[in-house]
Amino acid sequence: MIDVVVSGVLFDMDGTLVDSTTVVEAAWSRFGAEHGIDPAEILGFSHGRQTIDTVQRFLPHLTPDEQRVIVDTMIAAEIDYTEGIVEVPGAGAFVQRLVDAGVPVALVTSAPRELAVKRMVAAGVPVPEALVPSEDAERSKPHPEGYLRGAALLGVPAERCLAFEDAPAGVEAAVASGATTVVVGTLEAPVTAGLPRITGYDGLEVTREGSAFRIRG
Repeated sequence: MIDVVVSGVLFDMDGTLVDSTTVVEAAWSRFGAEHGIDPAEILGFSHGRQTIDTVQRFLPHLTPDEQRVIVDTMIAAEIDYTEGIVEVPGAGAFVQRLVDAGVPVALVTSAPRELAVKRMVAAGVPVPEALVPSEDAERSKPHPEGYLRGAALLGVPAERCLAFEDAPAGVEAAVASGATTVVVGTLEAPVTAGLPRITGYDGLEVTREGSAFRIRG
């Protein structure tokens, strides 16, 4: 159950607005096969983090330049691969309701800008004008920098924002930013204890209350 009054909304992308599970798992499975690493171990770490963080974690013996080549190659392969990418139930309509109501909305993602936009478009989810992709955040989730930057783009303190997240690193980042945080999906982790949870966006209502907005459902 959600019933909060806020001045802005911050969204993660993968797993929160866009279901890209098939594409992401395939990419990391190929990476694991190429480097002799169990894909399950990779996926257990990578969710919600920038690609460079995962490559550094599992291939620490490579030089920074070698790591960057792997990252660039992986991202280039994913940019035009949108088959199977769909919205999280109700995500597109909910984002549109927020926009129509005048709610300031930002997307805060560990994906690069081009990849993020293509996935959002493929899933039929409106792309917010305020966007914090991986290249605009020096420190990736679980550091709160991305969410703080997103709130700043909206001109709203993070403490006055509602954040939607699905991954441990992302939830940790959103909570650390001061935003009221909602868990999307079935994630169970220490960081999610006591947080409100949804499995989709159908039924979430948006109403204006003075200069703020009430979101409930």
